[in-house]
Amino acid sequence: MKKVLFLLICAGMIVYSCSVKEKTITQKKDDIQKVSDTIRLALGSDEDVEHEIIIFEPGFTAWLIGYARPRDYYSQQFLEGRNRIYVTEWNIRCIEPSRYDANLYQQQINYRNNVDYGYEVNYQLYYYFIFFQQKYKQKLAAFPARL
Repeated sequence: MKKVLFLLICAGMIVYSCSVKEKTITQKKDDIQKVSDTIRLALGSDEDVEHEIIIFEPGFTAWLIGYARPRDYYSQQFLEGRNRIYVTEWNIRCIEPSRYDANLYQQQINYRNNVDYGYEVNYQLYYYFIFFQQKYKQKLAAFPARL
């Protein structure tokens, strides 16, 4: 009798634990889908100066929340240096649609080296490039894309 009762309790706990995990996974998927996949970031230190980055990429926001390092993990100088390299290669691929997939590189990025875009714009742009390279299996630089 004790063995039967013990087995019933164990079976009940297993069924309950499986259903709780399933609800949690479903809830997380729903939360991720509620996040918009368009990011618009406009910053400016002056009334006349405004820098804007708009990212229309399905899945980017959820990926950013799940994988990106916290802000201030990398310095602004590091992000600017990587962004210069990535933007240069991106723009080269935009102007050579016969060599690279024109569906991936549709528009050039206007990123000037002598402009201070601020930390947040550089952070978003850097992580977009990392996301892009991972999602589309591209390599925009000689070094590996690192989170």
